[in-house]
Amino acid sequence: MTRTPRPISARARILGAILAVACVGLAIVGSVTFLAQRERAIADVDSRLRAQVELLRSVADTDQDPTDAAADGAATAVEDLNPDDYKTLEDYLHAVVARLVTARGEGSVAVIDGVPRFRPATLSGFDISDDRALIDRAVAEVAEKGGTVLGTAVTDEGALRYIAIPVTMEGESQSGLYIRAVDLGAELAPVTAAVATYWIAAMAMVAAIAVVGWFVAGRLLSPIRHLREAADSITITDLSPRLPEQGNNDISDLTRTVNSMLDRLEGSVDVQRQLLDDVRHELKTPITIIRGHLEMMDPSDSEDVASTREIGIAELDRMTRLVDDIDVLATVEGDQVEIADVDLAGLTARVGELVTAIPGHEWGVESRASGVIRADHDRLLQAWLQLADNAAKYTPEGAPIEIGSAIDSEDARLWVRDHGPGIPPAARHRIFRRFDRAHGKRSVGGSGLGLAIVDAITKAHGGRCVVTDTPGGGATFTIHLPLPSSALPQPVRAGDVVLQREAAG
Repeated sequence: MTRTPRPISARARILGAILAVACVGLAIVGSVTFLAQRERAIADVDSRLRAQVELLRSVADTDQDPTDAAADGAATAVEDLNPDDYKTLEDYLHAVVARLVTARGEGSVAVIDGVPRFRPATLSGFDISDDRALIDRAVAEVAEKGGTVLGTAVTDEGALRYIAIPVTMEGESQSGLYIRAVDLGAELAPVTAAVATYWIAAMAMVAAIAVVGWFVAGRLLSPIRHLREAADSITITDLSPRLPEQGNNDISDLTRTVNSMLDRLEGSVDVQRQLLDDVRHELKTPITIIRGHLEMMDPSDSEDVASTREIGIAELDRMTRLVDDIDVLATVEGDQVEIADVDLAGLTARVGELVTAIPGHEWGVESRASGVIRADHDRLLQAWLQLADNAAKYTPEGAPIEIGSAIDSEDARLWVRDHGPGIPPAARHRIFRRFDRAHGKRSVGGSGLGLAIVDAITKAHGGRCVVTDTPGGGATFTIHLPLPSSALPQPVRAGDVVLQREAAG
């Protein structure tokens, strides 16, 4: 069985990215600093070596200290050398080697016809008279270029930066060469030590970044870990776990968003669970009635069969209406409304025409609003007719029922006013719940979902439905639809109302 490799955690990936960037940055800074310091040190060495040209000429001037000449920093061509004060080339080169004392980390030698002849008597530096590789290279390069040569040679002594100055004297066939070399390793030792110190400090800094970054990344990602743990602990039977909200950053905002989502999910599941319980309870009654009549029916009695048939069809019709109402309620609660311009006067007139088909009452249109709202025409019509049908069921036969609409600077209102028994104040908070009735009786037909549908349609439009007492007895159901909160352009929402002023005259 192949074992699936464990994925790299987000914490490790974040820390790895931080360390990678830190290492690259430190490497670039260290490399640039080392190269700059190295070039500066080599430039200083070259300056010291080039000063040897002027120092060679100053040897002939006994009144001038060669160290003072070196301080002048002058560099002249080898052709400007004037060894005329010396009888032989050997005397001149011997004086040069004797007077130009080498410093620590330096070496010099005088070469005549390719053979090293003179070296400093006091070796404060190092001896290069036995370094044939350096001497042969200097002789060959001077012969090739015909003048002073500045170069670098890698020998047994290490890396040497040298200058080779040819010296000639009229009347002599011999050719002389003064070679001065500087140990680059010794000159670059402070730079190398500084770079080594830098890298030690850089590694310590990377280690500190790793430790701090590990704890910081863990703290920042802890809400995500809690989110995973909460998600693992949530089941369909227990949606109560929540994430601890700490801090004020993007991850804390994510925590609050997830908690809000869990609240909505828990509320939705509770509503669905309650709906299923209510539907099961409501369907149990017609099923029990049908089954009981079928068990008690006498198949040989045609009148009993016909009566049972009528009862069964009536109960099945009620079950069909219940299922249809549940479907409508689920559709409305899903905010599936189609927003368009709705003329309130036309909507009121249409409702006034349709309610006349409900028998047993005198219907009247009390007022009509003049204005246009942004809403779902069919859903508002359905909710308004549902209120009218509900009023007809609970109002004594022959009693008048009025409908009307109004609009002002606060909201738009659609109402139905009946003159029935009214609704007790204590029951008004629960009549909009599914399968609930104000008086707790089922003698009035219907699925018990009418007012729940009205409430869902109203909320889908951003409004509310309230119940008040009718003067003289009865109840008034009013649908309130909010007006726009600002005159600035805003996304269109269900229930937004646009007032239309009538033209004067």
